[in-house]
Amino acid sequence: MLRAMLTTTETLDTLLTSLVEQSRRGEAPSREQALRLLASGDDAVLDVVAAAGRVRRQFFGRRVKLNMLVNMKSGLCPEDCGYCSQRLGSAAEILKYSWITPEVAAETADRAVARGAKRVCLVASGRGPSDRDVEKVTDAIGVIKDQRPDVEVCVCLGLLKPDQAERLRDAGAMAYNHNLNTSEDHYADLCSTHTFADRVDTVERAKSAGLSPCSGAIFGTGESDSDIVDVAEQLRELGPDSVPINFLIPFEGTPLGGEWQLTPQRCLRILALFRFFFPDVEVRIAGGREIHLRTLQPLALHIANSIFLGDYLTSEGQPGGADLEMIADSGFVVEGMADQTLPGARHDLVTVRRRGPGTSEPANV
Repeated sequence: MLRAMLTTTETLDTLLTSLVEQSRRGEAPSREQALRLLASGDDAVLDVVAAAGRVRRQFFGRRVKLNMLVNMKSGLCPEDCGYCSQRLGSAAEILKYSWITPEVAAETADRAVARGAKRVCLVASGRGPSDRDVEKVTDAIGVIKDQRPDVEVCVCLGLLKPDQAERLRDAGAMAYNHNLNTSEDHYADLCSTHTFADRVDTVERAKSAGLSPCSGAIFGTGESDSDIVDVAEQLRELGPDSVPINFLIPFEGTPLGGEWQLTPQRCLRILALFRFFFPDVEVRIAGGREIHLRTLQPLALHIANSIFLGDYLTSEGQPGGADLEMIADSGFVVEGMADQTLPGARHDLVTVRRRGPGTSEPANV
C-alpha cells in the first residue's frame, strides 16, 4: 500500500515538474497531462499550487492586478444562458435598469482607480449592442479617459457587429471581453439563443480591430474534465491577453440555481491548469471566488495574477478593503498604474495589435 502511494506521488511530482518546464518554454500541456492534473486528489493540491506558483512568479513576480466592473445596463437580456441571473426568463432577484449616464460610469471608475484598480470593464447586458448603444459606451469612455487617462478600459457588450470594435478602439477602449465560457460540446447545454461559434467570432472581431482580447470561462455548470481541457485548448488557439476564470454563482431563479459542484480544491486545480496553459497571460480570478474558494482565496493568488475588486454584475463581492488586506497578508503587491501589466514579449504583442499594420507609432494604451 505504501509502495503504491509513493509511486503515485512520484508520478505526480514528475507530471508537475514537466508542466512547469513546458510552461516556462511557452508549451501547452498535453491533453493527457491536463486530465491527470484535474484528476489529482485533494491531498496533492498544495503541490499543484506550488508548481503553478513557480510559473506565475517567473512571469508576474508578486504583482496582483486589480480590475473593477461598471455595470452600465442590468437585466432583461434576451439570451437564455443558463448560468446568468440576467437571462431571459430569470426569476433571480437582481437590480434591473437601463443605461447609466457617462458621468455615473466615470464616477464609478474614478472610485475604482482610487482603490487601486488598473482596469475598469464597462459591461452591459444583451445579445449585442446597437450602434446607438456603442455611442453611449464611447461617450462613457471619453469621460473616463478625460478623468483618468492612464486607466485601461475594457468593454463587454456581447456579440459585435462589423465596425463596432473599431469604434470602441478609436474611443479609447483598450480591450474587449467576451468569454467562451465552456467547451463547444457543452455549450448547447447552457444556451440555445446563440452558439459557441458566435462567441469565437466576436473575440476574433475584437482582436482584428486591435483590441486586446479578453476571454475566459465559467466552471461549475456540469462540465466534465474533458470539457475543461477542451475550452482551455480552444482559448489558447484564440490567443487572449487575459483569461478571466469564473466559478458559477448559482442564483435562485435560474436553471443552474441548485448547482453546487465545486470545492475549493477543484477550483485551485482548474486555476493551475489555466496557468500552465497561459503562463505569460493575465489569469484573473473573477466571479464566484468568495463562495467557492472561501478561506483558500489566498492560495489562488499564488496561481492567478489578477482579481476583480468589489462587486460583480448582479452579486456582491468581498469588500475591497478585505481584498487589499488579503493581498498584503499573502505577501503580494498591488500593481500600480505605471507598472507593466504583462511580461515584455506579451506587452509588445498587445502594442502591435493596438498600433495596427503599417504604422510606426505606438498606440495610446
